[in-house]
Amino acid sequence: MTKIQLSDAIDRRLSVAPMMDWTNRHCRFFHRLLAPDALLFTEMITAEAVLHGDLETLLGHDPAEYPLALQLGGSSPDRLANATRIAATLGFQEINLNVGCPSDRVQSGRFGACLMADPNLVADCVIAMQAETDLPVTIKCRIGIDDMDEEVGLDMFVDTLSAAGVQIFYLHARKAWLRGLSPKENRDIPPLNYARARRLAVRRPDLMIHLNGGLADAATIMTELPDFAGVMLGRAAYKTPMLLADLNDSIFGRAGKTRFEAAMAMADYADAMEEIPLHAVTRHMLGLYASQRGARYWRRMLSEEARQDRRGGTLIRETAVACEEMARSWAA
Repeated sequence: MTKIQLSDAIDRRLSVAPMMDWTNRHCRFFHRLLAPDALLFTEMITAEAVLHGDLETLLGHDPAEYPLALQLGGSSPDRLANATRIAATLGFQEINLNVGCPSDRVQSGRFGACLMADPNLVADCVIAMQAETDLPVTIKCRIGIDDMDEEVGLDMFVDTLSAAGVQIFYLHARKAWLRGLSPKENRDIPPLNYARARRLAVRRPDLMIHLNGGLADAATIMTELPDFAGVMLGRAAYKTPMLLADLNDSIFGRAGKTRFEAAMAMADYADAMEEIPLHAVTRHMLGLYASQRGARYWRRMLSEEARQDRRGGTLIRETAVACEEMARSWAA
């Protein structure tokens, strides 16, 4: 019997993708200020790391980040099950399995996008993970890999995982070319195919299909959203984070913090994280004033100066005040 997952406990209409070296706890705290209702994801963390690494470093988070999903990487059902058992006690609201990352390092460990070629193994992993938790176990994948037929192959993959109990799929709507393209090239060169993702959502209305990939402006996102269970933002959330605030307001009817309010809150956060280098916090905030008067000054101060600054949140406060003054003088 398929275990029933608690998939309706979270409103997943807006989420921020797991991004290696980006969506750590400092980034997630920042994004939560702007999007109080979005589902946030950790970076991908391998099952091996969970089993053998420092859990506070790997899985530590602030409850203010909730709802928060943990993304695991791996291909061993036993190891993924053990990692899930550990993580399920730590407050996460969802466990996601990475079947989409195209990096060489991930392929060498036999996880990520290469697993799309072996849906039965992925099903075994999911079943083992579900046995250790009542949390939803979800999948993030591409529409295909290499020469896989993105019609037949994707349908077979999703149907196999659905039969194993997966109800929620985050679908990056472009192929991953594991031979011939770098991870960076895989984010841009394979063409986006929202129509293929839409066909899957229409064919399987019983599943929650979320659209991911290349979503960078509110107009496109709000146009695509009605055809899917939700939208997942990646680089746009990082580079133009105020887009999250706009979308949270449009989708959930609740505004996040303004630029200035978010800057002040992150200054307080930096004060509380006094043992952490300031740049480790500010590097996630560089896009806060994107397209605004003072954006270049903001980026310079929070990147170059933050590496030398030892005043905690003071630099953030002073820089935000200066940017607001630039905006007011420009408007006048």
